[in-house]
Amino acid sequence: MSLNSATFAIAQLNPVIGDLVGNCDRILDAVNKLATQGVHLVVTPELSICGYPPRDLLMNQQFVRDMDIAIVNLAQKLPPKIAVIVGTASANPLANQTGGKPLFNSAALLQDGEVKHIFHKRLLPTYDVFDEDRYFAVGTGSQVFTLHLQDGENLRVGVTICEDIWNDEKFWEKRNYADDPVAELTQNHQLDLLVNLSASPYAVGKQKLREAMLRHSAIVHNLPLIYANQVGANDDLIFDGRSMAFNRQGEIIARGKSFAEDLLIVRFDKGGAVPATSDHESNDAEIFAALVLGVRDYVQKCRFRQVVIGLSGGIDSALVAAIAAEAIGKDNVLGVLMPSPYSSEHSITDALALAHNLGIKTHTIPIQPMMSAFDQSLATLFADRSSDVTEENLQSRIRGSLLMAISNKFGHLLISTGNKSEVSVGYCTLYGDMNGGLAAIADVPKTRVFSICEWLNRTNSPLEIKQGSTEVIPVNIITKPPSAELKPDQLDQDSLPPYDILDDILDQLIHQHRSATEIIASGHEQAVVERVVRLVKIAEFKRRQAAPGLKITDRAFGSGWRMPIASKVTS
Repeated sequence: MSLNSATFAIAQLNPVIGDLVGNCDRILDAVNKLATQGVHLVVTPELSICGYPPRDLLMNQQFVRDMDIAIVNLAQKLPPKIAVIVGTASANPLANQTGGKPLFNSAALLQDGEVKHIFHKRLLPTYDVFDEDRYFAVGTGSQVFTLHLQDGENLRVGVTICEDIWNDEKFWEKRNYADDPVAELTQNHQLDLLVNLSASPYAVGKQKLREAMLRHSAIVHNLPLIYANQVGANDDLIFDGRSMAFNRQGEIIARGKSFAEDLLIVRFDKGGAVPATSDHESNDAEIFAALVLGVRDYVQKCRFRQVVIGLSGGIDSALVAAIAAEAIGKDNVLGVLMPSPYSSEHSITDALALAHNLGIKTHTIPIQPMMSAFDQSLATLFADRSSDVTEENLQSRIRGSLLMAISNKFGHLLISTGNKSEVSVGYCTLYGDMNGGLAAIADVPKTRVFSICEWLNRTNSPLEIKQGSTEVIPVNIITKPPSAELKPDQLDQDSLPPYDILDDILDQLIHQHRSATEIIASGHEQAVVERVVRLVKIAEFKRRQAAPGLKITDRAFGSGWRMPIASKVTS
């Protein structure tokens, strides 16, 4: 069989958005390495030339023209006998006549120094973080090419791009799709192989669904399948890689690394399925790896070298510090302690113990003098009013200003430390603890923060921050009741429901899209549910001004969250 005469490869790459030259160099370097393995066809991820998602860069006509130039130049540099499929954006020549979008989301086949074929994406997602209909026209034309092998045999290869392979009505059962590009391809063409170029963002638990869907496609259409997924983080989105190849029986015969670049050799005649083992022992381990990649890429791609974090002695800043130290190295992390008169002694000692465990530098700045200065400056205006949350928020804003000053002076990236539970209900201070260029755990619920920290302390994984049997997070940070420490004896549960209750309500509200009535019916107290729902709504103006937050769930407060600030919702 001709398929067994061929050797295929997946170049699972981490592009930098907009870096056309650098991304082409990454592809060229990968193909040159693969050329020594006798590879006939290399598949790269969706929009691998410009990186995904390029967003409004696509509205820059010169940028699009430069992409055309880039793939022509790349084709001339590639080893001539190897066919390479790259992701790019290409012009829609009929846009002016039809009034359609000016671009296609495309895949270009490069071989023998030329751009041989251009294939276009058919299905343009507009849900969650996707907004492809804003830029792209629906693809038309043939999605098939003939791969000529050196022994004279030929293979018919069908090309799909990301969403095109997700529209299988039989897999989703209850969904009724009018357009299934894969079914159309297999019905109209005698194919030997199906390939898919993807930029599928990470969400915890998504990989199982992804594997099941792709396995189903291979089995139903009786076709070997190659799936090339982007890896790396771009702004709030993390891409986990995990590229795969399936045989006709739906067995995975090649599997890419998670959260790392990888080059996969695919030979369909060499043995059966690879072991179905995960490279992460738990969801906590997987999320930590995702967040490490998210922080590392954000720091590097935004051209920072070091980060600064406010260390409160609490569990959120402890987790963020651990992520940062793992991502960019302990020597590049500065933890700043800013005790107030309300800070407990253990908050200081816990923060210092954490810094010692991680090996990061610290600096301490007491904020009592600044608190007094603010009190004096506002004394006349506030004379007839008692102290309240205003003074509490001033403490947070003093700390935020100090951290931003350090960021400005030394060029460090400030990473904020608020978790998803707090961000959801507005238990955070604008221009205070929300300050920063990146919100590392803004999509991590508080209960998950505890879980990840407990995992960090017991894991045997080869983490950079793990030194022998030393605990990463001091036990007292995990066991003590959470507190903002902005007034005497303050606890989070003075203002919020217990976090296990709060997180369950938030999960139902945000991820399951349930109404207050439905959440109450699930067993939660009516007053608590109604208060949480109200807090989520009125905190929208804060979230709109927050730093980008790394997305690790299927519903994050980022580019996929589009709630109005001014609204009236009664349910």
